[in-house]
Amino acid sequence: MARRLIDGFDGVLADLDGVVYTGSKAIDGATDALDRLQGEGKSLAYVTNNASRSSEEVAAHLRELGAPATAGQVFGSALAGAELLAGEVAAGAAVLVVGSQVLADAVRAQGLVVVPSSDSRPDAVIQGFSPALGWKDLAEAAYAITAGATWVATNLDMTLPQERGFAPGNGSLVAAVASATGKSPLVAGKPEPALFETAARHCGVERALVVGDRLDTDILGGNRAGMATVLVLTGVDSVQTALAAHLDERPNYMVRSLGGLYEEYPEITANEGAYTCGGAVARVSGSTVSVSGREDDLDSWRAACAAWWAAHPDMAPEAAPEIEFATAG
Repeated sequence: MARRLIDGFDGVLADLDGVVYTGSKAIDGATDALDRLQGEGKSLAYVTNNASRSSEEVAAHLRELGAPATAGQVFGSALAGAELLAGEVAAGAAVLVVGSQVLADAVRAQGLVVVPSSDSRPDAVIQGFSPALGWKDLAEAAYAITAGATWVATNLDMTLPQERGFAPGNGSLVAAVASATGKSPLVAGKPEPALFETAARHCGVERALVVGDRLDTDILGGNRAGMATVLVLTGVDSVQTALAAHLDERPNYMVRSLGGLYEEYPEITANEGAYTCGGAVARVSGSTVSVSGREDDLDSWRAACAAWWAAHPDMAPEAAPEIEFATAG
């Protein structure tokens, strides 16, 4: 018997861009869906790789869009990075912060001492994005890391969406330091599990549902954290990219938007190679998925994914499958 998707969880860990809003506007129905969570007795946390804006700044932006948000519900990679670092070094360790004031404050809150340069022989370097960073900052990081400092990066996003296009993100700056030092950092942000684990721990969520629009960050990170994941189709990825997803980027669920959390989610059943979801049935033959169902019915794609993933449980083929739809009658 189908039940609502949200009923199986005690909290939601939601991505922002592509899930709650696109650009400067809230996605239709998203804020209403988020508002309902409290009445359902569910916790809500927002998880973002942003390490340059404070939690209050992010929360204020969400409230302007009509979404429920407090600073305590926003978890960025600055906090996750600082907590990850604190687990790697001794209390009171000296840390070179290559990033924003928000990141420096998060490091100090962990009982660590922020130092100004590699001349202070820091025990660790933590690197996060800030538009004010320059060559000298990256050089100081490289000097300290080469000398043996523990290195943590808040996130590895290679690009940063801007109104004029895509600009270099923290991952691009981390790559420059990695190239100079020949070393790799520990990473806190998506798609690593630390950010999700931090948010769930602070919110007291035991059965978290990670909601995201990107397979390679949200879904991969939630899967790595051992949490249930749901792909919402309001952002970057689609049913087609989900079907062809890498093994560790396959979501547990797919919904059209956040409102789908409150809809009954049909059980997917298997019988002799036939995978049934609602009124749709999918089978795999070679590199083709045949679906008895409508192409515009999400249950058809849910069945297709179940069939294709079951046929390739250990590794996704390099080529995406062909998919054929046939509507009975």
